[in-house]
Amino acid sequence: MDAAALERHRIAEVGTATIASVYPRTVGRNSFRGSHGNGGRHEVIVLTTDRGHVGWGPPLGPVGDARRFVGRPVAELIDPGLGVAEEALPLDCALHDLAGVILDLPVHRMLGARGSTALPVYSGAIYLDDLDPAEAPAGISAVERNLALDAAAGYRDFKLKLGRGYRWMSRAEGLARDIEVTRLTRERYPDARILVDANDGYSIHDAAEYIAATADVGLYWMEETFAERLEDLLELRRLIDEHSPSTLIADGEYRPNVPVVTKFAAQGLIDVLLMDVLDYGLTAWRRIMPTVIEAGAAISPHAWGWPLKTLYAAQIGAGLGSASIVEGVPGTTTGIDASAYRFEDGILTLPERPGFGLPLTSDAIRR
Repeated sequence: MDAAALERHRIAEVGTATIASVYPRTVGRNSFRGSHGNGGRHEVIVLTTDRGHVGWGPPLGPVGDARRFVGRPVAELIDPGLGVAEEALPLDCALHDLAGVILDLPVHRMLGARGSTALPVYSGAIYLDDLDPAEAPAGISAVERNLALDAAAGYRDFKLKLGRGYRWMSRAEGLARDIEVTRLTRERYPDARILVDANDGYSIHDAAEYIAATADVGLYWMEETFAERLEDLLELRRLIDEHSPSTLIADGEYRPNVPVVTKFAAQGLIDVLLMDVLDYGLTAWRRIMPTVIEAGAAISPHAWGWPLKTLYAAQIGAGLGSASIVEGVPGTTTGIDASAYRFEDGILTLPERPGFGLPLTSDAIRR
């Protein structure tokens, strides 16, 4: 990488643009939260250099007065071999994109190109739609329909939301429905990797009953079964080793105490770390990877919310390696050109375009 090239570019303008996520259907509840809607609008940061190069990306937290970055050499804000300077972390995605554009280098190559650029992607959109509408719940046929829709869209693997008994049904009824949905998915899609996610809505007793009832399903992973507690994770590992030894434990998405979850990974209690693409960030992922590798864990950065985040998670996986599978958010993003990415038969193939390979289009509302 010609890192010196970044010295020749200064930030001339920090602007914003609005893009939008559009889901193919309304996404319903998880174990603790109501409907997730049809998508949404997102404000992103747009950086322009004095030589006319442009990079953009969602902010990581409050940006504050962006004028403080105007006139700064790009090289002061990002080291392409290490990541973004502490003061510029809110511009993490935008600076990685901009550095890639200046260096004519895809982000995954900037991150080290340690993984495949063709990655399996699962549908993360199989929510508790059997419970809606509240006045006349559709029942399990709604889940079956959504599985079929996502299979038709190219997905071959599916993550099922669990935890109906945490808030929406009685414990016994909710657990029975969770088991029924899991078994139905295996029946309809015998070759699929099935992942399940309780959003911390299970107790260890729920987990024990669920694992015993689905032992023959061959779950790929169990995610966020409950809040990270050593005693419960030890018991979860014991249960999985006894009933479904190939099943992975995935955790670290929701408000993670990263030192704690990486310690649990080193103890063999978490197999896949899930810190969020945007809440955690590319630079943080780059910094933590030696610890992840030493722990022998895999990664799959949490991507739910924006279809765009799936593409970022794939860039991280292709760049840093150790990614077993990527979370897919079915849908499209207006305001960007994602045509260089290919998704077919469950595999997302990354382009060799510079940066993230996602130029803004005329649909983006710029300010």
